[in-house]
Amino acid sequence: MDFAFSPRASELQDRMRSFMDEYVFPAEAVYDRQLAEADDPHALPPVMTELKQKARAEGLWNLFMAHGDWGAGLTNLEYAPLMELAGRSIIGPEVFNCSAPDTGNMELLALYGTPAQQQRWLRPLLAAEIRSCFAMTEPEVASSDARNIRTRITRDGDHYVVNGRKWYTSGILDPDCRLIILMGKTDPDAPTYRQQSMLLIPRDTPGITVLRDLPMFGYTDRLGHGDVLFEDVRVPVENILVGEGEGFALAQGRLGPGRMHYAMRAVGFAERALRLMCERATERVAFGGPLAERGVVREWIARSRIEIEQLRLLVLKSAWLMDTVGNAAARMEVAAIKVAALDVAHRVVDRAVQTHGAAGVSDDTVLARLYAVTRALKIADGPDEVHLRTVARQELAQYEKKAQTKAQEKAQMKAGTA
Repeated sequence: MDFAFSPRASELQDRMRSFMDEYVFPAEAVYDRQLAEADDPHALPPVMTELKQKARAEGLWNLFMAHGDWGAGLTNLEYAPLMELAGRSIIGPEVFNCSAPDTGNMELLALYGTPAQQQRWLRPLLAAEIRSCFAMTEPEVASSDARNIRTRITRDGDHYVVNGRKWYTSGILDPDCRLIILMGKTDPDAPTYRQQSMLLIPRDTPGITVLRDLPMFGYTDRLGHGDVLFEDVRVPVENILVGEGEGFALAQGRLGPGRMHYAMRAVGFAERALRLMCERATERVAFGGPLAERGVVREWIARSRIEIEQLRLLVLKSAWLMDTVGNAAARMEVAAIKVAALDVAHRVVDRAVQTHGAAGVSDDTVLARLYAVTRALKIADGPDEVHLRTVARQELAQYEKKAQTKAQEKAQMKAGTA
């Protein structure tokens, strides 16, 4: 087993690491200050525009996109360590045009969009000329089970009409948001997994109302998490993605790679928190010596390093499986890393907060924000319990098959002796 990365992957990692150190980390405070001073809390800080221009000029752009000629063409295994590096900064993924929800939306358009849909939406998204959002989660139902979705998409001649309510529609309040990819029901009477469809809705279509901007543990995200009402929203029939009844399958295809992206970033979150914990432990003195001399702090540091290394190996194995056997065959591993990644990241961040004391819960460091993000991501893209169910179901399947075989053999033996 070779643990070395390819020359191409190693070279990109070196360039990404240098870019993060030289440009991204120093820009974090500038980004926060510009955002605080802006009239619109969702406006793009000028420093982000500068960072994006630099990243694109350096060729560190759209690295997530592996489909066709749209992006860098990296494998998941090559991309994983790059997103870990970007994930060490809250603003990192956006710098490289590799942030949610655009990444998943662009992959959908690249894989399934018509040439006209790709020309109108994918090209400007890849150029970061516009942003997008994904409207799936609803406030009135348990949206972890997509069969519950109530938003209706009704055919009316050459148009579809949308009525419903979505929330935590991330990105809809960004002033540059131009596209909503919405999941709703076109036929409630169809077979369970053929009821849903996805629709491409221009953001400025009449009938769309953002009722409120939802905070996340008290933090207002720059992209915004919208509580959105759709009332008689009309779009042309050609705005359907693939076709009626394809929504559930498209959602599964979109969310699987998205969970991999979250896991990659989570390794970066954990590494950033561990670094801050070690710096604090060596610099802060209490009871006659540095915190690093205290056994409990040393244990926190040691356990954090061990857990991060274990997580990284699981993420890389899952990325390799996605590359070699496909997303469907790697379903259990992808579900496992979504749970493991945020478990580890949240635990390491929590230790770092404790090491910092009062500073850890303030906004003087990034730790409080990381604490909120890692906790929220244990719900986003499916709560942990859904993924644990997937892992358990696949783990038990082989034993249930053996149990059925044994039961049949016993029944045959009993019938033979009767």
